[in-house]
Parts: sequence; structure tokens; C-alpha cells
Amino acid sequence: MVVQRHGRPGARGSGALAVTVALVGSLVGTTAVTGCAAPEEPGPPADPALAVRNAPDALTKAGTSKASTSMEMASGGTRVTIRGEGGYDFRRRTGRLQVVLPKDPAGTSEHRPITELLTPGALYMKNRGAGVPADKWVRVDTTGLDDGNLVTGGATDPAAAAELLRGVRQVTYVGEVELAGVKVSHYRGVADIAHAARLASPQVRGALAAAAKGFAKDTVPFDAYLDGEGRLRKVRHQFSFSNQGRTVAVASTTLLYGFGVPVEVTLPDRRDIYAGKIKA
Repeated sequence: MVVQRHGRPGARGSGALAVTVALVGSLVGTTAVTGCAAPEEPGPPADPALAVRNAPDALTKAGTSKASTSMEMASGGTRVTIRGEGGYDFRRRTGRLQVVLPKDPAGTSEHRPITELLTPGALYMKNRGAGVPADKWVRVDTTGLDDGNLVTGGATDPAAAAELLRGVRQVTYVGEVELAGVKVSHYRGVADIAHAARLASPQVRGALAAAAKGFAKDTVPFDAYLDGEGRLRKVRHQFSFSNQGRTVAVASTTLLYGFGVPVEVTLPDRRDIYAGKIKA
């Protein structure tokens, strides 16, 4: 599970990996969703890179959406998938997700769903386990994480997932496909994390700047799907870490739908935030 770290590890990106590994312990897709009212049908863009870079702005214009997340980590033949469901407000940069950890090797689930509140610069978690009382929240400063919470919480912050696309370096228009009954344009390319951090909105900039220093590679391959209004409907990023000489691959997928739905995020009272020592 997520831990608060003191100092940066020697190997680049190893801290973020340790956090993710702790999240899933020793345990070893895309969720079907229903789209909202059909937007305009997409068409071949005159400038694919510009279309991708503008996706975050289209989400801000849309305001809110439902969100489904899937994070898959693979290393040495071991594969773990963590899933989340909730909603996100792209204007306030706040969201709420219910994250479900995978079952243990015996096929039973020993973990309660984790409630995550996503805010600019901070991640709040309830039911995180590892010695934290069930009625308490844990607050993590995302600007101090090696990965800027792109993978640490088991779900990529939807705003950060979109803002990463501002750093597109290479992109190709793959074609038009159908996603949950909506026609979307498929783009495939590579984004530069540091470049994205410089262009990102102020609320996300700090977390992405931290991620630019923590990953094994500066670039992130992606597949993005935009509807006829330029809104991001699905994005899949492929991150990689170096950990004790081994490469760990993390594929994070974010699905957005149900635009305009109410999304309420109420932060916990300071008295409800756990102040004790957190176990790894």
C-alpha cells in the first residue's frame, strides 16, 4: 500500500515501484462502460499532435465525468491488476475513486475496497490497512512521490493522465473505432513527462514535475481515444521502473464517460487524518 517516504532512493524510480509493490503485496482489461449522449462523430485531424494536446482543455470544458481505472503491473512473470470506479471534476481537479485490490493467490479477497480522494497536490485514502485504523484517512503529498501519483495509489489521477498528453512528442492517427457505442479517434504516440509538466495546468504541474524525475524513462508510450468534441474517452499509458536491475512494466488505463454527472468530493476533517507511523 502507499507509504510516506523520507528521501529519494538511489535507483531512479525504485521508490515509486516499492510503493506500488507494497500496495498489492504478494498478490498476483478494460471495464465495459456506458457512454453519455452521442457527441459529434470524429474525423481525421489536420494536426494529430494538436488534437491530443487539446484533450485536457476539452475535459475542462466538459466539467465532470464518471471514471473507470485499471492498473496492471508485471514483473518476472507475476502480473497484478487493480481496478477503480468513481467520478472526477476536471475544473476543480478533484475526484473520488473506489479502488479494489486483486484477490490473493488462494482466490480469496483479504482487502476492503480503498476509498481515494484525489485533489491538487494530495491523495487521501481510507481503508488502506497496514496498521491504519479503519475510521482514519491517510494523506499523501503527491508532489513528494517519485511518480507524482501516476501509479502509487493504484489508479492514475484522471487529470494527470490527460495532462500527460500535453507532452506529446510523437503521435500517429490510427483511425476511427467504436468505444462503448461512441465513435472515437484513436491516436498512438509517445509523451515526454518533463515537457508535459512544463505545459500542465498549475494544479497538476507539481505532481508531473516529480514524476519526471522518478521514472526509469522520460517518455511514456500512450494510446488515446478522443470523441467528436475532442474529449478524452480512454487513455492507456505504459510506464516502466527500474528495480534492483529488473524492469517492471505498469500499464494504466483510464476510461471517461457520463460527462456532466454530479461529482462531490468532501475532504476529511483534520481530526480524521491518521497521524501515526504508517507501515510499509
